[in-house]
Amino acid sequence: MSDIASLRPMAAVLAAAVGIVAIVASRRRPNVREGFTVLSALSTFAIVASMVPGILSGTAYVTDLGAFVPGVRFVLRADPLGTIFALLASFLWIITSFYSVGYMRGLDEHAQTRYFAAFAGSVSAAVGVAFASNLIVLYVFYELLTVATYPLVTHDQTAEARRAGRKYLLYTFGGGVAVLAGTALVFWSTGTVDFAAGGIAALAEADPVVARAAFALLTAGFGVKAALMPVHSWLPDAMVAPTPVSGLLHAVAVVKSGVFGISRVVLDVFGPETVSDLGVGLPLAAIAAFTVLTASVMALRQDNLKRRLAYSTVSQLSYIVLGLGLLSPAALVGGLLHIPAHAFMKLTLFFCAGAIHVETHTDDISDMAGIGRRMPVTMAAFGVASLGMAGLPLVAGFVSKWYLLIGSIEAGQVVFAFVLLGSGLLNIAYFWPIVYQAFFQTPDDTDAKPVIESPFGGRRNVESSPSATADGGTPRPDGGTPKETPDADDDGGYAVDRYPSDHVRDDADGHGPAGRQTESDDADDSDVRGQGATEEAHGAHDDHHHGGPPPGGWERRAFGKESTWFMLAPISTAATGAVALGIAPYTFVFLALVERVVAGATGVAF
Repeated sequence: MSDIASLRPMAAVLAAAVGIVAIVASRRRPNVREGFTVLSALSTFAIVASMVPGILSGTAYVTDLGAFVPGVRFVLRADPLGTIFALLASFLWIITSFYSVGYMRGLDEHAQTRYFAAFAGSVSAAVGVAFASNLIVLYVFYELLTVATYPLVTHDQTAEARRAGRKYLLYTFGGGVAVLAGTALVFWSTGTVDFAAGGIAALAEADPVVARAAFALLTAGFGVKAALMPVHSWLPDAMVAPTPVSGLLHAVAVVKSGVFGISRVVLDVFGPETVSDLGVGLPLAAIAAFTVLTASVMALRQDNLKRRLAYSTVSQLSYIVLGLGLLSPAALVGGLLHIPAHAFMKLTLFFCAGAIHVETHTDDISDMAGIGRRMPVTMAAFGVASLGMAGLPLVAGFVSKWYLLIGSIEAGQVVFAFVLLGSGLLNIAYFWPIVYQAFFQTPDDTDAKPVIESPFGGRRNVESSPSATADGGTPRPDGGTPKETPDADDDGGYAVDRYPSDHVRDDADGHGPAGRQTESDDADDSDVRGQGATEEAHGAHDDHHHGGPPPGGWERRAFGKESTWFMLAPISTAATGAVALGIAPYTFVFLALVERVVAGATGVAF
């Protein structure tokens, strides 16, 4: 590719960063604040999108800010691989901004200004990660992303949220240390850390022991945010965050920055040929395959919907890493294409989970029998995205997984093809019961969820006395399925089950659960109280019941009446994107960018 000097890569980073200032400055005017959020998202996307035609024609846009540390310049470079990530993050920020307005106001959330400002900072850092031209600049934005997302993870400010935040920092900063150590080894071996299509040539001549150590440190460091096992447990615990943040963590910024970093290491630091010569590709693929299957099995035992989606993310991200480890051109295409495919599908699923909570305060799958009557559009979108996650045709997941299957055979590693097929069956096993019971069962006629019961986890569906249940739960006051008694020492006892950030407003004065007074950002959110959050606007939340179907079962709602369009429109848009990528992948730019990346790294034209 030919490089041309341009301020656009830096402008894309600054558009989101400047949004932080505008959001904070307008904190006393919520409508203006959220208008700046949307404007920042649109500006960032427009700048990134403006570079796509040139990038597809072989031009890279470069912003050079001069020397950063000795031997390293602070350069932002928009190339095909970076544009995939930046385009995805900036576009999905637009629809997530609208969704966040409906979600935060719908639950009368506290500290909304801080939330929107941190969201803008996270996307700014993610775009910086995308356009970093070397490992040092990538490291800087990678760590800034951790800092920016920490307030989102701990938004609820409960003990559970703070504990999840500390774990998040421990894991991700620990991964950052590994990335920095690997970067130092690469610089010591080659004298450069600049990305190059096909890898840094001098690494092929470096000491193999040092090169393997650098590869291990870099992939392990980025693997933390990619949630590779065994450094994955921060991700399910981070579900204490508001649901739009879960979408950010799982579909756009954080976890995708991890797999993006591994992509840079494999394709632009070492290069597929050097990775193959060092013999480190197959171990990486094996770790990914183990994560794919193990996380899928762990998803089966989760009754909390967001937590099941979290383990699904752990599994699905490893599809990307598996494609990178296999190194064959088709596998690389499948792995990179799964970045946008998974983003659209998983964002849809999290949006649906958030809408269910806002409207019904229901978080557990075992309470969702018949909920399709109450939320038909939401559950239909959930079903579509679930099909794609399982890799069925006409949804984006099928296209990327098809390439991965072909790439496994092309690489002579048929065992990984069976891993992919097995994972597809496991996806059906943990998604289909949710969709089936939503549309084809009632609260009085439903089987136990999750699929796997004790001793692996889950809830037994057995007859019990009115005062106790076989699993130690306590009976619900409305006579519904008993809830498990939270245990602070139990890994399954996380905050979203008890006092989620998506809290229930108990009175008109803005008090949260157990009398907790919600914050107001120094009174900046006072005019949001009651604005767009009344019972009338949200269907009265089923008489203020706290989870599960109300007495008499779910009320049937007409199309478009189940929630506000601030939430339904983003859900529909994300689901439509997942279908569009599955039906006509060549019509959209992501596949063209992916093929250009793989052609540059392997020399194989598509």
